[in-house]
Amino acid sequence: MRRAIYAGSFDPVTLGHMDIIRRSSEIFDEIIIGVLINSAKSPLFSVEERVNMLEESTKAIPNCRVTAFSGLLIDFARQMHTNVIVRGLRAVTDFEYELQIAQSNRIVAKEVDTVFLTTSIEYSYLSSSIVKEYARYGVDVTPFVPENVVPMLLAKQRKEQD
Repeated sequence: MRRAIYAGSFDPVTLGHMDIIRRSSEIFDEIIIGVLINSAKSPLFSVEERVNMLEESTKAIPNCRVTAFSGLLIDFARQMHTNVIVRGLRAVTDFEYELQIAQSNRIVAKEVDTVFLTTSIEYSYLSSSIVKEYARYGVDVTPFVPENVVPMLLAKQRKEQD
């Protein structure tokens, strides 16, 4: 069975993330979405909320599962018994950073390979940071995130404004 990991903070999950998830699910027998618990960042959504929003967003993708993790991605890959990491690329700047990570991962874990998928052109500009900024200022975010994420973003923004 060919299993791969697609990891990120997903704060929140965007349609760009969903594009990579759907396409990965067509390439691999199983795609594991790893939701990073990063103590250095202060995400808008808790890890539980991010896992829940991804589970809801991917429920129509049968070979996809979502789980949280902390620490090194290569250790998570080993724990999940896979040697493939999927990374999405939006622009050349993404490639430079992701290439460094992929190459250093190969030094530390020779058995782990990284597969790069370029984001579909309609999502090439999209990031979670942009979505959060738009939501903060009341812009309709429905063109950027899965339907189930919109009310969660609105609720968070209302809490922040109170």
